[in-house]
Amino acid sequence: MMPHSRSTPRHVFVYGTLRAGGSNDIARFRPRPERVGDAVVAGTLYDLGAYPGAVLGGDDVLHGEVYRITQEVEAALDRLEEVADDGTGEYIKRECEVVVGGESVECLVYEIQPARVSESRTIASGDWFRRDFHG
Repeated sequence: MMPHSRSTPRHVFVYGTLRAGGSNDIARFRPRPERVGDAVVAGTLYDLGAYPGAVLGGDDVLHGEVYRITQEVEAALDRLEEVADDGTGEYIKRECEVVVGGESVECLVYEIQPARVSESRTIASGDWFRRDFHG
């Protein structure tokens, strides 16, 4: 991942409980993240019960939202998503291009460890708020 200064805001793509109205609504973090807009990225969404996990890439589309966040919020999200420096946490923090309102934006995305979804059902719509299952 590219280094960034402590004062430079970054963007994060959220696709599950961190979305507006979700059980971990990102608006609860401080300083309050600034919503950029609805967004999509290539990936597969999996149902893990109380929350989803996404694996990036492929032909399916993930639906979510993009927010501008500070480093303090990013650190809080890393803790929530159990990101480990050695890559062994529940989620892996990735950077990828996400489409927001027709524009491509470089975003952080919390991707689930693929081994953790091997037995999970996929959410065909790619939208946590519109769950329809396959598998």
